[in-house]
Amino acid sequence: MIGQAISESDSRLRILNVPVDSVSMHAAIEQIEGFIASGKPHIVVTADSAGIVLANRDPSFRKIIESADLVTADSVGVIWAAKRKGSPLPERVSGIDMFAKLCQGSAEKGYKLYFLGSSPGTAEMAAERCRLLFPGCNIVGARHGYFDPDSYALVAQEIAKTKPDVLFVAMGMPRQEKFIVETQSIIGAPVAMGVGGTLDVYSGKLKRAPKWVQKMKMEWLYRLFQNPKKISKAKNLPIFFGMVLRARD
Repeated sequence: MIGQAISESDSRLRILNVPVDSVSMHAAIEQIEGFIASGKPHIVVTADSAGIVLANRDPSFRKIIESADLVTADSVGVIWAAKRKGSPLPERVSGIDMFAKLCQGSAEKGYKLYFLGSSPGTAEMAAERCRLLFPGCNIVGARHGYFDPDSYALVAQEIAKTKPDVLFVAMGMPRQEKFIVETQSIIGAPVAMGVGGTLDVYSGKLKRAPKWVQKMKMEWLYRLFQNPKKISKAKNLPIFFGMVLRARD
């Protein structure tokens, strides 16, 4: 919940002065399911290298990350930066992997999911495919992300009617996080999390990198080949590495 983030502790470190929680995938999912059980709104941010660069340029986005209830390391760059800092993280905890685990959790425990974002038809297709991949997955709604900020309240009211336990927002950083914050009081989902291009992958529009590419830590490059429009995000990667190398802490 904004304003009620986890206090600074040994489990939360800073990468370029942006907070990241030191959690494993198992611990992150366990914590998210605790958020669901509480029934109170919480925000989860998946911080990758490009996102941390953006947060250093955009004070409002950085404030959102500061106030998030859980911030996970969603790139090998963040893992590298933490290790270089002398505070190694347990593992990469990506948005797309948490998405899959929460879909499976929904199938097993019944909590309600809502898919928001990407182009018209994509969220609906992702929902249909997830119902097949995770039989029993309780998806209560899906909607595209092609709307103006002036429509945020109307879209939020539409989503609120479905009473989701987990709201996945796939509109890219920082727009997805800003939408979550601006509409949190209307939707009231116990968990709201930005998931970037995850719905594009689960809809079948894009393919996830093969396991061997993931093991080589080159998934970002695979995504860039599939979607050259991501070049603006990829340009932030060398900037991130340069910032880390110049950092004094």
